[in-house]
Amino acid sequence: MQTEQVPRVTREQVEAAARVLDGVVQRTPVEPSRFASQAAGGEVLLKCEHLQRTGSFKLRGAYVRIARLSDTERAAGVVAASAGNHAQGVALAARLQDVPAVVFMPHNAPIPKVDATRAYGAEVRFVEGGVDECLVQAHAFCDEHGRTLVHPFDHADVIAGQGTLGLELVEQVPEVATVLVPVGGGGLLSGVAVAVRSLRPDVRLVGVQATGADSFGPSLAAGEPRTLERTDTIADGIAVRTPGRLTLPHVAELVDEVVTVDDRATARAVLALMERAKQVVEPSGAVGLAALLDGVVDVTPPTVVVLSGGNVDPLVLRTILTTGLAAEGRYLTLRTRVADRPGSLAALLDRVAGLRANVVTIEHHRSRQTLEVGQVEVVLELETRGPKHAAEVLDHLRVDGFGAVPA
Repeated sequence: MQTEQVPRVTREQVEAAARVLDGVVQRTPVEPSRFASQAAGGEVLLKCEHLQRTGSFKLRGAYVRIARLSDTERAAGVVAASAGNHAQGVALAARLQDVPAVVFMPHNAPIPKVDATRAYGAEVRFVEGGVDECLVQAHAFCDEHGRTLVHPFDHADVIAGQGTLGLELVEQVPEVATVLVPVGGGGLLSGVAVAVRSLRPDVRLVGVQATGADSFGPSLAAGEPRTLERTDTIADGIAVRTPGRLTLPHVAELVDEVVTVDDRATARAVLALMERAKQVVEPSGAVGLAALLDGVVDVTPPTVVVLSGGNVDPLVLRTILTTGLAAEGRYLTLRTRVADRPGSLAALLDRVAGLRANVVTIEHHRSRQTLEVGQVEVVLELETRGPKHAAEVLDHLRVDGFGAVPA
């Protein structure tokens, strides 16, 4: 496979970026994870970059990019395109350096990310579509107003800034053998790969994408960036349709493997992080752990999983957690029929209570064409204690004559 010949970011550039960021970004912690270690069969540690200022790694690259601008460029201002995390990183980086910033965001960007971007002092402009459409508008705005684009991933300064996370990681876990990194446009993975590979060339580096936004798979196979027609994933922060022309060669040269995980696995990882690690991590930040827990990647311990962001809309989080509970077999939706007479529904609910399942919602239908005369269809959404308990609930209801089936 041949990829475009572009200048590679060096370890020296990453180290220079670290000096620029000294006193600006936090050195985020690395925490051991017993539940992930048990699942992987070896030691797993979590690099908690979701605890970074602005809630993600994006401040690193954005600050370095803006710091390297000339006085004339800084006076004119900067522009960014982002679904949220890069927007916040650019907004804060610009404010810290007294540079005006305009950020183009999708109309459906999470409200907390939009509010935070504005609170950091940036002007927000909305665009129909995703990050790719926002980038088109951002480029046009730069051309019209003479501003500088702070690209979310495809610039050497941005890659070098993100790479400082890799320097930290190796210092914190010098014996690390495997690193799992979320991938959208590839800036974080490229930077971490430069840093880790230069210090520990034997480390296995794995990028993790959402199945519904797998732009690196076809691009690596083709040896050049390929654009997806669309993306479809709960991991909005990595829903990028086209890898960067700079990031793709870095990933091709330095990364051992790029894998994908589906949304159900990602939702389970978000749920596990909340329940077991007491960490709130957005879906795009949790895909590395999802790959580990879902068994789609082979790891050699000690393994470090990068949790890259924690900015998630509470309403979206509720839906994600529900999906995660369902994927874990702790939500059961069943359909049954009862006689259309007083007491029939109460008898069904009494039996469910006796089986120690908790009713979340009830739907009661009399007008379905498939119903016999005198029948009512009931759809129940239940909380259970897991797959075994859910199966027991269904079996007992069938034995008791309710004819329950999963909905």
